[in-house]
Amino acid sequence: MIEFIKKVPLFAQLSELQLQAIAQICSRKPFKSSTLLFSEKELGSDFYMVSSGSVKIYTTSGNGEEKILSIFKPGESFGELSLIDGKPRSASAKTLEDSTLVMISGTAFLELLRNHFDITLGIMQELSHRLRDTNQHVHDLTFLDARTRVIKSLIKLANKQGVRNGNTITIKLMLNFDEISQMAGVQKATLMQVIRDLEEKQILAISPSEFKLDLAKLR
Repeated sequence: MIEFIKKVPLFAQLSELQLQAIAQICSRKPFKSSTLLFSEKELGSDFYMVSSGSVKIYTTSGNGEEKILSIFKPGESFGELSLIDGKPRSASAKTLEDSTLVMISGTAFLELLRNHFDITLGIMQELSHRLRDTNQHVHDLTFLDARTRVIKSLIKLANKQGVRNGNTITIKLMLNFDEISQMAGVQKATLMQVIRDLEEKQILAISPSEFKLDLAKLR
């Protein structure tokens, strides 16, 4: 457990003694693909770290339309906001594939923050980073055209999930086209039009399980 925890950015700077203290309050649990971990507006009860697989964070409109806010991969953490401010979850979380998560109960997590300033500072830095991401997303929706938003979303997925080989980045296709369009903030028809254009220019190649992005041709 300690070897995994020290790879989580929030805990990377901690001493062996501190890591041992965290390991004692962690539990590891497997989840099937498409498992709902928590729902928007419910009270938070756990802090999560992704050991394997991936998790999407999303909101749902009144008519049932989803908007993906973020995707978390191994080594990343989520779920702390509701525990810190005591308010209901601001979004829902669901596994995108079979995943294993390491969890800390809300009570133990808050006790951890009270006793370890290094962890509290790491949480503050992570929340600041996510706020900057949100501000950038609002800017993109306001000022960028649909095509640019699609391309930027694909690049974001490539940076976060992709494996680079020269100028080509291969990304495991965990999201369907509906979810990618939600992430980019465009209609699915617009997404498909942009994807077809990128395929024709050989910038993008899509298979059932992955897509490849040619950075040289993208430039």
